[in-house]
Amino acid sequence: MPPRSTPTARQQRLGQELRKLREQSGMSVQQAAALLGVDRTRIPHIESGRFGISPERVRTLAFNYGCPDAGLVDLLAAMAQERDRGWWEQHRGLLPPALLDIAELEFHAQELVTSVTTHIPGLLQTEEHARAVFDTAVPSLPERDLEARLALRLRRQDVLDRDRPTRYEAVIHEAALRMRFGGPKVARDQLEHILERSERETITVRVIPFTAGGFPGAGQSFTYASAPVPQLDTVQLDSSHGSILLDTDMQLRRYRGLLERLRGLALPRSASRDLIRTIAQDL
Repeated sequence: MPPRSTPTARQQRLGQELRKLREQSGMSVQQAAALLGVDRTRIPHIESGRFGISPERVRTLAFNYGCPDAGLVDLLAAMAQERDRGWWEQHRGLLPPALLDIAELEFHAQELVTSVTTHIPGLLQTEEHARAVFDTAVPSLPERDLEARLALRLRRQDVLDRDRPTRYEAVIHEAALRMRFGGPKVARDQLEHILERSERETITVRVIPFTAGGFPGAGQSFTYASAPVPQLDTVQLDSSHGSILLDTDMQLRRYRGLLERLRGLALPRSASRDLIRTIAQDL
């Protein structure tokens, strides 16, 4: 089987975790290849996500690497077993791979926590609000690209509606709630949509009010995606140059700490809903 030309972020993450385990064990690429009975050049391809690997071989490597975390090994083996193409793959070649990686990350996450300052989180956007946001792009998006991005954004919201919905928390600064993308009616409908969604037990929305004063994080939007084992958690950052995924232990600890600081500034769930309702009534 030829190597993958463009492995997904999840395929790359599996390879990175296997490389991390190998390096922690002190085992060389040559020794790892001998364990699997393959040429030594195959191991770097596996560790970069360019070649797949069977669940059985994942377990063979993890055992010989001396990994003591059974939960981590089970999850890595499950990742190796994934063969079905996710729904987002229909957009490959039409949209930047980083956007598809976001959809894949959200689909597999056990819990998602988003912090935003000037935009409504994508998982809570109405179609009209999302279209108004895309209309502000510079340079302007071609119609075909705009419709593809809109379809992807709306389909991503399925993780909140499936039979076993992903638990979701949004920490939103008041500034984002007062932005009027698309005009007053679109903005009001958007806020009412957030109120409706936040009634669900699995969705929590908390607002950082202007009265909270300064806040850490320089206003950068990010999502913390929790996996069944914390070693596989991921932070997704939004930037003007696209999405960035972070997963080192130091980075994960930093953003967990940042989230706790932001939560400490946010209003309780009920008071947040009251503020959102007040802003909507003023439109």
